[in-house]
Amino acid sequence: MKIAVDLDDTLSVVDRITRPSGYIARMGLPFKLVDKDTHSLEKTFDWTLADTLEFVHAGGITVYTEAKARKGVRETLSALRAAGHSITVLTARTKEWFEGPEQVSRDWLEKRKIPYDEVVAECPDREKGAYCVAHGIHILVDDSLETCLRAQELGVHAVLAVGRHNAARAHEVKFGGADWRQIGAILFSLAGREEREEKA
Repeated sequence: MKIAVDLDDTLSVVDRITRPSGYIARMGLPFKLVDKDTHSLEKTFDWTLADTLEFVHAGGITVYTEAKARKGVRETLSALRAAGHSITVLTARTKEWFEGPEQVSRDWLEKRKIPYDEVVAECPDREKGAYCVAHGIHILVDDSLETCLRAQELGVHAVLAVGRHNAARAHEVKFGGADWRQIGAILFSLAGREEREEKA
C-alpha cells in the first residue's frame, strides 16, 4: 500500500517562536507574536511574507532544517516499510523558501534516519489529495485540516496529525492521532482493511 506523509508539523516538531523571537529582538524589529499555535511562520508574528522570507534567508530556515522529529516517527515508518508499504514524503516546501526543497527534505530525513521511498516537494496543500489520487496513494497523513478534508472528499483515507492548531476541528476528519503511536495504529488498521477489500 502507498502512504503519503507530510513533513513539517507531521514528521517534525517545528518551533516557530524561539528563533524568530531572537532574530526580531536582535534586529530591533517591531514585530509582535500574534498566534503561538499557528502552523504558518508568516502568521506567527505580525509581519508580512516579505519580512518572513527575509528572516528565512538570513538563516531562519533552521526553524525547519533543525526541527526535531516527532517521537515514534522513525519506528512507525520503519515498521510500515518492513510490512511492505511504501512511504512518499509529500511536502508543500517551495524553492521560494528552501533552495532545493527536495534535497533539503531528504537531508532532514536521512540525518534522523527516518525511512522513506520518495520525496515530493512543491505540492501545494490544496493539491495533495489530488496528487494521491493521481499516483495511487491510498492514505495521506497531514497536520493541515483543510488538506485532510479535501483528500477525504476525493476518497483518500486522510489521517490528521492532531496538534494545538487543529484540535478544535479535528473531529471533522475521520481519522486522527495526537502522536505517532496513535497514527501508526490507524495506518496499520487502514492498510489491513484495504488489503482485505482488494482480496474480496
